[in-house]
Amino acid sequence: MVTSCFKIAFRFALVVIAFLQGLGIETNEHVSAEQDQPTVRFLTGDESPLGTDATVLPDDATALTDETRIDSEFESIRERLAKLEQQALGNVTKEGASQAGTADTKQVQTTGIKQDSPSKPDPKATNSDAKWSTKLGGHVQLDYITWADADAAIPDTENYFSYRRLRLVADGTGYDQFDFRLQLTLEPGQGPASSIHASAEVKDAYLSMNEVPLLGRIRFGNFFVPFSLEQVTNDTNNIFNERSIPSENIFAASREVGFAVYNATEAKNFTWSGGMFFDNINDTVKTRLDDNQGFRLSGRLTWLPYYYEPSNGRHLVHTGIGILHTDDHDNLVRFQARPQIQRGPVLIDSGPLAADAYTTGNLEFACVWGQVAVQAEAFRSSVNLNDSGSGDASGAYAHISYFLTGENRIFERFGQHGAQFGRNRPNTNFAIGQGRTGPGAWEVKARWSNLRLSDLDGGEYNDLTVGFNWYWSDRTRWMFDWIQPVTSEETTFGATYSDLLAMRFDFNW
Repeated sequence: MVTSCFKIAFRFALVVIAFLQGLGIETNEHVSAEQDQPTVRFLTGDESPLGTDATVLPDDATALTDETRIDSEFESIRERLAKLEQQALGNVTKEGASQAGTADTKQVQTTGIKQDSPSKPDPKATNSDAKWSTKLGGHVQLDYITWADADAAIPDTENYFSYRRLRLVADGTGYDQFDFRLQLTLEPGQGPASSIHASAEVKDAYLSMNEVPLLGRIRFGNFFVPFSLEQVTNDTNNIFNERSIPSENIFAASREVGFAVYNATEAKNFTWSGGMFFDNINDTVKTRLDDNQGFRLSGRLTWLPYYYEPSNGRHLVHTGIGILHTDDHDNLVRFQARPQIQRGPVLIDSGPLAADAYTTGNLEFACVWGQVAVQAEAFRSSVNLNDSGSGDASGAYAHISYFLTGENRIFERFGQHGAQFGRNRPNTNFAIGQGRTGPGAWEVKARWSNLRLSDLDGGEYNDLTVGFNWYWSDRTRWMFDWIQPVTSEETTFGATYSDLLAMRFDFNW
């Protein structure tokens, strides 16, 4: 129907054209006597209407010629229309294919097939081309410890220099939701000052899977047991040379082999974590051949009742509670502590206790209020003694710090090990020369800590430490501690009082 209408319109157009061309029709005045009508001809496109020569055609021939021309030109136009329709159809097909190709590309990408123009990958799809992104680092701490005034009753009070930490670290992320950490030590181990030994130890060696539905973060390997705020805060972020008396290796487990889960609310004001671990696998030996491996179960719950978001945590209040149950692998439990230095004599010791298990609970508190920070924890442990029921041990610490240069302690609501303190940052890094000067950050500090083993015939140990830290940057600092250990009559060397000075240069990358 469209073609018929078009043909009628085309014929009408030709009639109009013929009428206009009539202006250029030439009449033959030199006609023969037999012709009653003049003969007309159509001018070609190259001729002027004023041309003088013309070919005379009979009327029937003229009509036939007109009809032939119309059909020929109509056929030519129809062919051109067909070509235009094919081109238009091709454009539509390409556009539709392009739109459909977006979905096809996403589907193909999930199978790893490379596309010429890949669209944005589906975030819910597994990326089989993902790889590890690894960062190498290290940690160096150089200590010099001097017994400024050692009690005469305490032996082995030698001054010493030591690499407190000399470590290599590899951190990595990859495969959309995984991370890992490997940390090996090269420093000498702890013990008496006269014992010189060093052995590579495994500290961190774990793999984490993040954003797991319902569970949050899952971790496997060797890492900090989720228990105690001071314990899970990395050493580079704690503000004293050593952790307080009752935390590391007393009531709070250090790193252990096992697995744990970590999670938090969307606002990160509540966090919870827990795990199961082997009991005290030695970091140096890295193995245990025993039918009784022992185990540890831990749980930790924290709450931020106040966190001032506009200041990014310059003002906050942290609380927490935790529990740690230990089924001892050799049925011998022991609580002992040195002064708050790495190497030196043991000042308080319960001795080996015949016990198959013990359970420890703790309370956490921390407050950052601008330049001032307060942190405290209390511990209590119930020991299942094999031959005399149960015995209790307890301890606590509290410390306060103040930045003279205006900074504040950094708190991570859901960090590497859950709620923990982070790396302190000077407002201005320390610098001298080349047209730059900067003071770094200056922090003063004081801490009291306590370990009470009276119920286990071990006595009581109190310690007061004061000092200051000078931060050159967020990764370089000097630390100075004046340590004053005080022990009761029931402790290893009886009632004693001493003074120690501990100095440290600490940098990491």
